[in-house]
Amino acid sequence: MKTKVHYISLVKNFTKTSQDEFDLKEGAVLADLLDRIAAKYEKSFTLEVYDPTKKEMKPTFVAMVNGVLMDQLKGVNTPLKDSDSIILMSLMTGG
Repeated sequence: MKTKVHYISLVKNFTKTSQDEFDLKEGAVLADLLDRIAAKYEKSFTLEVYDPTKKEMKPTFVAMVNGVLMDQLKGVNTPLKDSDSIILMSLMTGG
């Protein structure tokens, strides 16, 4: 199944691209996709955005699946399906 990933804000700086498309096996979850992204972009991604050994996003980053925050779904265990759209971005802060 094909999944499109959009990289926004700081994540785009780490990947040096604004989007990717990945082929995943049926039954894949968000962590499987994040592991693939981590393998592709290595340290620039794993140091700042996602820790594949702990299967967790770093505190200042978030993933959205079809416009819904991963924490409102099943986190990194959110099941993915064909044609899902994933957005990886930094959280906005200010004051």
